[in-house]
Amino acid sequence: MKFKTWVAAAALAVAAGFSAPADAQEKKVRLQLAGAFPSTTGLLGPTELGLVDTIKRISGGSIDAKFFEPGALVPAGQYLDAVGNGSLDSAWTVSGFWTGKDIAFAMYGSVPFGPEAGEYMAWMRHGGGYKLMEELHAKYGIGKVILCGLISPEASGWFRKEIKGPEDLKGLKMRFFGLGANVMQKLGVSTQLLQAGEIFQALQLGTIDATEFSMPVMDLTLGFHQVAKFYYFPGWHQMSTLNNLIISKAKWAEFSDTQKFQIETACEATMLKQFAEGEAVQGKAMKEIESKGVTIKYWSKEMLDLYKKTWDEVAKEQAEKSPEFKKAWDSYTTFRSEYKIWKTNGYLKD
Repeated sequence: MKFKTWVAAAALAVAAGFSAPADAQEKKVRLQLAGAFPSTTGLLGPTELGLVDTIKRISGGSIDAKFFEPGALVPAGQYLDAVGNGSLDSAWTVSGFWTGKDIAFAMYGSVPFGPEAGEYMAWMRHGGGYKLMEELHAKYGIGKVILCGLISPEASGWFRKEIKGPEDLKGLKMRFFGLGANVMQKLGVSTQLLQAGEIFQALQLGTIDATEFSMPVMDLTLGFHQVAKFYYFPGWHQMSTLNNLIISKAKWAEFSDTQKFQIETACEATMLKQFAEGEAVQGKAMKEIESKGVTIKYWSKEMLDLYKKTWDEVAKEQAEKSPEFKKAWDSYTTFRSEYKIWKTNGYLKD
């Protein structure tokens, strides 16, 4: 009887230990999380807010995460430096914003004529991409970078006038992201990288003639349809795009191993949720965009071939200029060549 009583007491103690609130087991750590996109932006905004909520809930409150709008703490374009020097705890962003530091950052955000979501994640997770991304971020003082979001193809861009051929691109001023901007520059477009909250005003004032940003549901909330009436697809420059969470060295060191795992798990959940929701809402958004007098266009074969040919030139040039880009490009192209037999035979062809 004494033995049975001891076993029962021990079992209760263990159960109590497992069911004790996280804040009784883990020290509470505060986490400032700066978003790269306004919380009102379709899909991206709710994803940022959802990530903060998931971190708080999955940690049982031991991680006291708080979301900050772009620019509330530091300008969104300075997040890499701010997290790298420890003046900002963390940011949810896209690596392609840091091409001014090294063009290689773009390889971990989105690649023109690149893989769709499944293949991209396969390279990042199992083909060496993530390790290279970690090494590059570490050079700029980042304590931890975590894959923390995923969307499928974006739109190609909003234009005030119809683009009938390559000659219509020459002289345009356009907001453009990542490696696709290098392609457009070669075709005579003057590009600049504006943050989400800056684009509409620039388009409205005529500072830019055209813009690309993201998927229809995001573009709709930013109001581009009010100024530009030609909306082009497919988004050859971003067939899939990764978001990530960057955390400062000092802040990452404050978390216990359990809390670190909880943050990584929250990011895994965020990726799945964002991807699925992103696929679900685009059709309705495109119908609404059409109802506002916008003409949806699909690039001609001539234009897509031109973009692809120009992209091949850009990739070769960047590999010669940036050792970090070359490492990423070599890894990426090797993986894609191995993956090709599966892609060719495993999927239905249109």
